[in-house]
Amino acid sequence: MSVRPARKHRVAVLALPGVVPFELAIAARIFGGAFAGDDPEQPLYDVVACTVDGSPVETSDGYAITVRYDASVLATADTVVVPPSHQLQEILDAAGALDDAVLRALEQIRPGARMLAICTGAFVLAAAGLLDGRRAATHWAEAERLQRVFPAVAVDPMVLFIDDGDVLTSAGAAAGIDLCLHVVRRDHGSAVASSVARACVVPPRRDGGQAQYVRRPVPPARDGGTAATRAWAAERLGRPLSLRELAAHAGMSVRTFTRRFRGETGVSPGSWLAMQRLDYARQLLEDTELTVDQVADRAGLGTGANLRQQLRETAGVSPSAYRRMFRSEVEPGVRTTPGVRQL
Repeated sequence: MSVRPARKHRVAVLALPGVVPFELAIAARIFGGAFAGDDPEQPLYDVVACTVDGSPVETSDGYAITVRYDASVLATADTVVVPPSHQLQEILDAAGALDDAVLRALEQIRPGARMLAICTGAFVLAAAGLLDGRRAATHWAEAERLQRVFPAVAVDPMVLFIDDGDVLTSAGAAAGIDLCLHVVRRDHGSAVASSVARACVVPPRRDGGQAQYVRRPVPPARDGGTAATRAWAAERLGRPLSLRELAAHAGMSVRTFTRRFRGETGVSPGSWLAMQRLDYARQLLEDTELTVDQVADRAGLGTGANLRQQLRETAGVSPSAYRRMFRSEVEPGVRTTPGVRQL
């Protein structure tokens, strides 16, 4: 008597209008590359792509894609992946209500199916009510909007992904790779996930979160305020700067200076200085060969230990790990050809 093989775990990827091709392909590449015992004849997942009605959809990159299935295939899926779209304004309105056709498509997902959203795909899950009362991630540049439109969602703008059991969300672009590798690891263990990562030439895990990629520019000031003093202070980050000294430079009392400074920047002078010093330290790590102690001293952070602590708290990585992420020169293992511009 023959034994019927177990049905493979089906992953369905819903391509919405304006879908971003890179993120659309992540699920097929990661889940489709997971095999039992590294045997290509034993895939662990069955990955399919669909659109709402089975018709081709335009992508964010100016071309259309054709899929084999419409949204009815979602009813057969064990995991549903929603990649980001650059046409969110057509998928949900300003109040966060979903387009009727998209909502009907999501209603076909069977109870108990696992949901994954990559980048702004979180807006779609939130609009369907699937993120209410949950923590969620999205691209750092869209986190504030996600929180504003869907206040019932606890948005974390600094993590690469969030695993909330049957609903998982990630930051933008490559963070979708981190999320899908995490799911493979959760389903089949580290060995399988590491094998997939090696085939894709990506790390099985990445340290830190999105914070190391976020730039937080200070809001522009009104003329006649504290802008001149901020510019003056930014040239002197390496030495102590007291509140009294800053106020004196601005020609104001400490109380008036503090009030105007907060009104123009949204933060206190001390907090602003701390952010400027850390941003300058990050710039020095990216662009110079200075040691960690030298970077800390030049940025006015005192010691290398203080810089390590602050970078860990704000970016989730060490100075050396941060520097590796942003080196501008060619790293070992990367071959270049003379006369050929490396993109």
